[in-house]
Amino acid sequence: MFTMGCAVWSHKEWVGNLFPSGSKASDFLRLYGQRFQNVEGNTTFYATPPPETVQKWRNDTPESFQFCFKIPQLISHHGELADNIGATQEFLTRVAPLGPRLGPFFLQLPPHFALRHADQLAKWLAAWPNDYRISVEVRHPDWYKPDNERRLMTLLDSYGAGHCMMDVRPLDLGDLPGAEADLAKARDHKPQVPLRPFVTGKLALVRYISHPDSVRNQALWNEWQVRIREWLADGVDVHFFMHCPVETTSPENARIFYRQLCQHVALPTLPWDGLALPEQGSLF
Repeated sequence: MFTMGCAVWSHKEWVGNLFPSGSKASDFLRLYGQRFQNVEGNTTFYATPPPETVQKWRNDTPESFQFCFKIPQLISHHGELADNIGATQEFLTRVAPLGPRLGPFFLQLPPHFALRHADQLAKWLAAWPNDYRISVEVRHPDWYKPDNERRLMTLLDSYGAGHCMMDVRPLDLGDLPGAEADLAKARDHKPQVPLRPFVTGKLALVRYISHPDSVRNQALWNEWQVRIREWLADGVDVHFFMHCPVETTSPENARIFYRQLCQHVALPTLPWDGLALPEQGSLF
């Protein structure tokens, strides 16, 4: 399986480009779900949605759509991770009405979560229900040492957990006139951790922090497309999210990437292309 989407579904500057002119914010998710296959659900990192919001998300999206929710920060960043197993179950119960729309979740561990906390991660993963897929993103530099990386791979594999990887290399591909402040802000807010594109649990979540200029990304996109082709041939489920410091450009970057990937792998048409909308040069 391969799915493609962006980091958010709601961005007012997409009106007139990704979304039809005159679109209202209340319609953004419905329109987004008609164009992309997944979304990186960062909204749940900051707050667990009320039941009525979960129901609206269900109503606004096709059954094939994938919400890849981030585990709430009250679970991942506050207290001992293993002490928050009960809160994790409560969160899963809240979003359960989304049913098949629940794609892989991902646990983003805080920068201070080092190798010495591995037992906490193991206890938390042991309690994770088999009904849902989970992927883990690490940020402490300890994990990126060769021996420790192997220990992480073994730990994740033992629980069938995937690896969530973030590629921040595009932020150093050169500035774009008018976007310097956005790129500088993104560099300050994204951890400078090395890219380690290993797979565990037959599951890969890729968070690609794109440069606003699609051409600047091309060499790295070529690299990812070859890698994804190999993963899919090996039976790995891959979920790719196109970020960008200049969020206006994320949808078109995602669309270009998907079209290029289709030259390497047989994939269905991206829903957005199925709408037969005209090209939108104004994104750039």
